[in-house]
Amino acid sequence: MREASGGVQFTWEPNRDVLPYDFRYGPPSFTDFPHETWCRVMARRARRVTIRDLDYGAPEGLPALREAISDYVARARAITCTPEQVLVVNGSQQALDLAARVLVDPGDVVLMEEPHYRGARTVMRAAGAKIETIAVDEHGLRPADLAGRRTLSRLAIVTPSHQFPTGAVMPLGRRLELLSWARRSGACVFEDDYDSEYRYSGRPIEALAALDNSGCVIYAATFSKVMFPSLRLGYMILPDRLVEPFRSAKALMDTGGPVFPQAALVDFIREGHFERHLHRTRTRNSSRRAAMLEAIERYLGSAAHISGINAGLHLVLWLRDLPASRARELRMRAARAGVGVYPVAPFYLNPPRHVGLLLGYAPMPEKQIAEGIRRLASVVNSL
Repeated sequence: MREASGGVQFTWEPNRDVLPYDFRYGPPSFTDFPHETWCRVMARRARRVTIRDLDYGAPEGLPALREAISDYVARARAITCTPEQVLVVNGSQQALDLAARVLVDPGDVVLMEEPHYRGARTVMRAAGAKIETIAVDEHGLRPADLAGRRTLSRLAIVTPSHQFPTGAVMPLGRRLELLSWARRSGACVFEDDYDSEYRYSGRPIEALAALDNSGCVIYAATFSKVMFPSLRLGYMILPDRLVEPFRSAKALMDTGGPVFPQAALVDFIREGHFERHLHRTRTRNSSRRAAMLEAIERYLGSAAHISGINAGLHLVLWLRDLPASRARELRMRAARAGVGVYPVAPFYLNPPRHVGLLLGYAPMPEKQIAEGIRRLASVVNSL
């Protein structure tokens, strides 16, 4: 995500000036995706299209896809839900927008992690919400900081499985504390589970939605990070009491998503292609992650501190000897060296004092990662 001129218009379109060593965060490796398999699935579905398939679809999504998703999250995230609780959306950004439309009135307080995903902040502010933040440490959001708050909150937005952008993983104890706070305060918790499929060490921790027994968690996930962004498909798992309000808001927003890609995705999941692809990609991303860690240790050593290494598709590289005021200069010099880097400061309301860089590694081969880090280290040393 980047801001266009004037800082007003937002776009997810990548920069047109492609650098040879671009550590852009967010996208998966498109070369890992089984294109031929997907094309065969799509072609087979195209041959079966009926006249009825050309009409509007249900706003909540294709019934078969909702069933496939409910089966998948039970296996992968230990979430027990019915297909009726699944709402198919056009990615996690639409899920956030729906939450703002249904739950937030102008002047309401929305809690966010500090730092946090800018796309969520922008959506909530557009709805007239007041943003208040809760600090994040190496274990994610600190639920203890919620206890003394006097302001009532309608909604809290969290990324417990891989905090964005720091990469912290919230332990089970904190997850239970957060759910206890939500029950007491009557707030909803929006769980953005944007890339939990990629975990490289430690035992998987249950999603908040899997631990929720009071119907306060809204779970959102996307296929953008595990397949490809232009598919524009994600999903929400809603408490029973919120199913109809969210479905109605979705119907008013877009009258329902395209049926054909949803039908193809059903086949892709049910035939086992999706989870085989996940397994292969997880292995390859683990190798890319290892290459980045090795290169950082080799070329930057003690000058760098790393966070967010156990999960996801990116990590945060902290340069303790560089003040935040040098971030723009570092980025410009790195670009001249052919390296694209992305400061972490825009994801804070109160930016850190030192330079932090959000480095994605999924789209790059191991040798390219190592050379990019070597060039970046040369720029850092020159500063």
